[in-house]
Amino acid sequence: MYLKRKIDAFLSDWKSDPRRKPLIIKGSRQVGKTESVLHFAKDNYESVIEINFVRDEKYKGIVSDGYEASSIVKNISLLDPSKKFIPGKTLIFFDEVTEFPEIATSLKFFNIDGRFDVICSGSMLGVNYKRIESNSVGYKKDYELFSMDFEEFLWAKGYDDGTVDGVLKHMTDLCPFSDLEMDTFHSLFLDFSILGGMPAVVAEYIEKNSFEGSLDTQRQLIADYKEDIRKYASGIDQTRIINVFNRIAPQLARENKKFQISKVAPGARFRDYRGCAEWLSDAGIVNICYCMDFPELPLGGNYDPDVFKLYLSDTGLLVSMLDEESQEDLRANKNLGVYKGALFENMIGEALVKQGYGLFYYKRGDSTLESDFFIRSASSLIPVEVKSKTGKAKSMKTLIESERYPDIRYGFKLSKNNIGQENNVYTFPYFCAFLLKRFMKSFKD
Repeated sequence: MYLKRKIDAFLSDWKSDPRRKPLIIKGSRQVGKTESVLHFAKDNYESVIEINFVRDEKYKGIVSDGYEASSIVKNISLLDPSKKFIPGKTLIFFDEVTEFPEIATSLKFFNIDGRFDVICSGSMLGVNYKRIESNSVGYKKDYELFSMDFEEFLWAKGYDDGTVDGVLKHMTDLCPFSDLEMDTFHSLFLDFSILGGMPAVVAEYIEKNSFEGSLDTQRQLIADYKEDIRKYASGIDQTRIINVFNRIAPQLARENKKFQISKVAPGARFRDYRGCAEWLSDAGIVNICYCMDFPELPLGGNYDPDVFKLYLSDTGLLVSMLDEESQEDLRANKNLGVYKGALFENMIGEALVKQGYGLFYYKRGDSTLESDFFIRSASSLIPVEVKSKTGKAKSMKTLIESERYPDIRYGFKLSKNNIGQENNVYTFPYFCAFLLKRFMKSFKD
């Protein structure tokens, strides 16, 4: 069962570009990289040459005569004469290139040669990306694939683009949803949040029309992630990275969600764990939300790299890491408040990252003033508050009204509530989060 993905349109646009370069698709394990490429290839190429460096280690020898396209094609044909290389009609798909990053050196020569299209992909590609980048700079195009977002989940449920356009119109017109719309979209979003966006999990849910089996699939993915850490992280870092990974859910359950290395293991010191969070981020497993020094523009150079929150890159995987009692409450009662708002924050952080936003938060040390996230327009810094319960956004009101924060003139509050606007605070239901970037294109400061 193939589920429609946003990468489908990207691959079609890439194929239609006469000056297209070899493509590298990054993304964590099981987000649908291989399936998406093969689905695209089936409809667009007469010949598809798939080489998986995990499954077929013999192909690591194809560069024995150098990295020229003609030499590699010759050696692939030598190993398997059934593979047909038809100029202009062939896709060469190098999969699991993390196992053989040297192949990236060939992308320059395939680009110059021009007879064949080339796509590279692989789980854990981010941890080796500097090596790949140095071997192919200027001769490739990148695409990062995440697990499914809420829009793709709606497609899987049978909703079309008109449904999404309708949600966006409600936002741009600041027109509240009807009770039926609120109930329907809120229910769908809760299902999506519990499941997450891993295609295998979503496909199983669609086929069975229930959560049956989803938890087992999610927990197997968690086990696979830990196995990847053991495989690709070096030495003692393996244990430290796994310790950090295991403590994400418990630390998010605390009122102060800042990740504390001292709580990871007895005697843990920050200097010993430096780089562990970044490794998990490079692997596509977590999203790091950095604490801003002060809420002002620019975002990029205005944060403390040693103070951060850690969120799972897929909320469904965070759900699978909760304790048994929370699992039962979630799946039976859809009570997402079991972790003190952590699940809501994780969902919104995930939605922002999938739209291309970096994650930043602010907490003033000498007061309760804080904001969960920030995005920006051309001229404004915009706080984004996530409310697990209904209530006033007191910190946001202060940030907007105080002369200390001239870059902040309005903010967005995401909650269970319907669309509304009061004193430059714009309220949207949680399920609108995936459309914030499109909303900002037409929003007037």
